Amino acid sequence: MASQPEGFNFEQMHGKQRVRVARVWKNKEGRHFFVEWNVNISLLSDCVNAYVHDDNSDIVATDTMKNTVYVKAKECSEQVSVEEFAILLAKHFTSFYHQVTHAIINIVEKPWERVYIDGQPHEHGFKLGSEKHTAEVILKKSGVIQLTSGVEGLALLKTTKSGFEGYIRDQYTALPETRERMLATEVTASWRYAYESLSSVPQKPQFFTDRYLDVKKDLVDTFYGPPKEGVYSPSVQNTLYLMAKSVLNRFPDISSIKLKMPNIHFLPVNLKNKDNQTIVKFADDVYLPTDEPHGSIQASLSRFWSKM
Repeated sequence: MASQPEGFNFEQMHGKQRVRVARVWKNKEGRHFFVEWNVNISLLSDCVNAYVHDDNSDIVATDTMKNTVYVKAKECSEQVSVEEFAILLAKHFTSFYHQVTHAIINIVEKPWERVYIDGQPHEHGFKLGSEKHTAEVILKKSGVIQLTSGVEGLALLKTTKSGFEGYIRDQYTALPETRERMLATEVTASWRYAYESLSSVPQKPQFFTDRYLDVKKDLVDTFYGPPKEGVYSPSVQNTLYLMAKSVLNRFPDISSIKLKMPNIHFLPVNLKNKDNQTIVKFADDVYLPTDEPHGSIQASLSRFWSKM
């Protein structure tokens, strides 16, 4: 173990960012499966000498890290989830290099979706969707793991069943209270799994892809409520809490969840001038969309035993 620089406490890591890789799998029936990933790698390793003694003999080159992404993607002969690929990379770096003590792998999956033509799934056609699937793996050489999945850019909107009343009013308050407004947000969510070692991580193929789809559906269903009557939202804060609680109640292997839900505003349009007070009178029908400035609401919910 390289010594610390004399008189200092020194911490360091290095890695490769924004490694883009696409992978195509083909089954026996000729159907193609496609993913595109943006991979970020950070390694904690015993290479202090490179910083303080001009000795690079313990460094894993970042170009090697980049190449490793492509090699490991090639070695995945069967379709894998973004979480499985992150674990695969982390295992390689912590086991192959004795200097590496921790590997941190962050991956964002671009939302390519299969195209449907005349109601039929296309064998090899894909289109770009909206929200992105994210994953983070922090793995120690000992096998201790921290696994987090998430979604970015999940845009949700409902045109009624939302209000905002009873908040603090003072000399700077201009916002009118209402029980009827549009509610729109772009959800960023991340949830941490309770698995603490590599041996405890489920080995079922596509387990985490299925779980991602189930969690996303649960978030969406809670936001909207039943298809006919919906559900009333007294605030973004309350809706966020109910979404987080629903996920923890439904999935016992998720120990905590963080949600960020900006309040994207659709402002009522009331047009008037000094001669005419009702050029256009708002009747819950015409809005001015604006996302700057917007409200920022975020919170996390965890079980008492969770190590957030």
